[in-house]
Amino acid sequence: YQPQNFKLDPRLGRLLGIHTATRPVIVTALWQYIKTNKLQDPVHRDTINCDEYLQSIFDCATLKFSDIPFKLNPLFQQPDPIVIEHVVAVEPGETKSVTHWDINVEVDDTLKQQMNNFLVSTVTQQEIMTLDQKIYETVDSIKALKTKREFMLMFASDPYGFINKWLISQSRDLKVMLNIEGDPEEERKAEFYQKDWLKEGVCRYFYAKVQQRRAELERDLGVRQLGTN
Repeated sequence: YQPQNFKLDPRLGRLLGIHTATRPVIVTALWQYIKTNKLQDPVHRDTINCDEYLQSIFDCATLKFSDIPFKLNPLFQQPDPIVIEHVVAVEPGETKSVTHWDINVEVDDTLKQQMNNFLVSTVTQQEIMTLDQKIYETVDSIKALKTKREFMLMFASDPYGFINKWLISQSRDLKVMLNIEGDPEEERKAEFYQKDWLKEGVCRYFYAKVQQRRAELERDLGVRQLGTN
């Protein structure tokens, strides 16, 4: 075969629908399978989250894009030989005839060879990983700027309403983190602090503070008396 073709491992061949093909065709088919099944990690874009089929083939739960050529190498086999059946007539008086066969021949493409070398090259893979990292950082920066822009636009359109909503949201998040119960919206209103239970609550609070301060003073006085004796 020219260019070089490979016979795929039966498991990967059934998954991709390919029996024998060139390396770039196989890599392209695998990438198409990854995109179709949304196996690319949404956060770490250079990582593939293998499904049950890829896990059984590659024997790993996750896979880096740079590792694909190396993971595929053990799955490549020598292609089946081309067999042409032809009967040769040797009996006397047999009429000679001319037979033609049409054989599909894949013409070598220099661009595919360059792509193949590009994919296999370790140095190139490092460059791809570096560029991918820069792309991810740029995308994250764009997302952060987009969020900041939306924040500023909402504030500019209605500053008073935006600040109130933002404070309510922050108060609610704080209560969730500290495991505090209460209604932040109700606590913002003056009527909330004029209810009957408030006086008792304030008295209990100050009583607890007085008792705490008293215990501290007794402890300090006890230490001083011991020092004097």
